[in-house]
Amino acid sequence: MSSIRKATVDDASRIAEILIFNKRTNYRRIFNDDHGSFCELQVYPTAKKYMDNPETLENIWVYEDDFAKGMIHIEGDFIAELYVDTFFQNEHIGAKLIEFACEKNCKYLWVLEENVRAISFYKRHGFELTDEKKYEDGYDVLLVKMQRDS
Repeated sequence: MSSIRKATVDDASRIAEILIFNKRTNYRRIFNDDHGSFCELQVYPTAKKYMDNPETLENIWVYEDDFAKGMIHIEGDFIAELYVDTFFQNEHIGAKLIEFACEKNCKYLWVLEENVRAISFYKRHGFELTDEKKYEDGYDVLLVKMQRDS
């Protein structure tokens, strides 16, 4: 049976896998930074960071269906991260996670301007592009703010 629950230290390696493989798959073409994608982004150090600092999991929830298949990181009314394991995309897991965030009164998020697929996903779930933009730290890549009214 599927559920969305608070992440625990036991989820650290799955969360790290989901994050790293999504970021490599979706962002490599945008950032054009193989060193960052394959040297800096590593599963083990990311998982270890969560295990060594369990408080970093405080605002992370996982979508579980036998095991963690997706995750969402919520900070107040801000969606900081939402990722679904690439093997389980198109199974409505992202939709369930975004609905969960909306139930928690999340109002906005930042998305890479070039990530058209993500922008389209968020639009389908009631978020609209705003005029606010900012650069991703350390890169010449723009993030755009998306917001929902209700």
